[in-house]
Order: sequence, then C-alpha cells, then structure tokens
Amino acid sequence: MKYLCLICAETVMETMTEAEAARQYREYAAFTDDLKRNGHFISANRLRPVDTATTVRVRNGQVSVTDGPFAETKEQFGGYYVIEARDLNEAIQVAAKIPGARYGCVEIRPIAEDAQTRALGFDTPHPVMPRASR
Repeated sequence: MKYLCLICAETVMETMTEAEAARQYREYAAFTDDLKRNGHFISANRLRPVDTATTVRVRNGQVSVTDGPFAETKEQFGGYYVIEARDLNEAIQVAAKIPGARYGCVEIRPIAEDAQTRALGFDTPHPVMPRASR
C-alpha cells in the first residue's frame, strides 16, 4: 500500500543557519538512501516556504485566490515522501525515522488505489524508482 507522509514543522530550511541546514540535508539524504535500500521509496520532495503558497477556493462559482496557507498555524508543510509499506504499522515505523518528525510532525495518509482512481487514469505505476526486493 502507498502512503503520503506530509512533513510539518515550524522551522524550514530557509530559516536555518547554513550549518543547521547542511546537517538537515545530510540527515534527509541518509534517510532517503535507507528508504531506497529497503524498498519503501516511491518519491519525495521539499516544498518551498509557506509565504510562496497560494490557496484557491471556489464558492458559488466564484474563484477566490489568497496568498499563504489554508489555515492559521505556526507549523507548515515542508515536504513529503510517498512510500510503500505493507500496512499502517509499517508506514508509522518508516515515518518515525523522517528527521522532521523530531522537530514537528509527520501526517500519514493512505493513497487511494481503487476503481475510482483507476478510472481517472491514476493506475500507472510511478516511474521514479523500481521497487527493491525485500
């Protein structure tokens, strides 16, 4: 099963000192290498800071666009991993190793893989990385 791991924290790379950011990059590189070795990795990326976000809403046919995140909070989504795991318990074990979990939180959501997603054409395997054997 595939899971989306949303990394949420108060501090993003752009607000860290060079030394702190370099340490974080090394931790994430090691974590990502471990995911790949163990066959959990599907994709990942870092998000730009919250001040670059745009929120779109449609109400009564009218499009409303606002700057920033959709909610008032100090924490913000800083990046994500899409992983493969046998079940939620294994996904939790993987997400607990994400470096950002020590400073903020990681929200885990199963990715829908059902008739509706296949009907929309979302049944093609992700081409980024072949699954390693376990």
